[in-house]
Amino acid sequence: MTSSPNSPGQGWVLRVTIWAAPAADPQWKAQLNQLRPLASFDDTTKTWQASLGSLDLEGLSMLQALLDAASAHGTRVRLEPAAVPERWDGPVFTRGPDVAALLEAQADQVRPLGQLPLG
Repeated sequence: MTSSPNSPGQGWVLRVTIWAAPAADPQWKAQLNQLRPLASFDDTTKTWQASLGSLDLEGLSMLQALLDAASAHGTRVRLEPAAVPERWDGPVFTRGPDVAALLEAQADQVRPLGQLPLG
């Protein structure tokens, strides 16, 4: 379920992380051409990242394109719920209690697991 543009406490987005292909220059350029329109590159972590706030036709098409690019270049993909980015102006998924607990735990990873608040 999605809602309209939001405040960070009211929803979540699906974060897609794709590791950069360890490849020769032509393969890197091919990956770059596929992912540049869809995701941003983090030079520190060598990953591509994109966020989705809905799985409508546009969101599913984007997710499929990201997964296809990762598959074509033999790279890992991670999908995870994430807090809404500060400047996000798109739709968001409704924040249910299970996702809220997961987001809270992910945001507080510096504490040992046994010290996380139980919900």
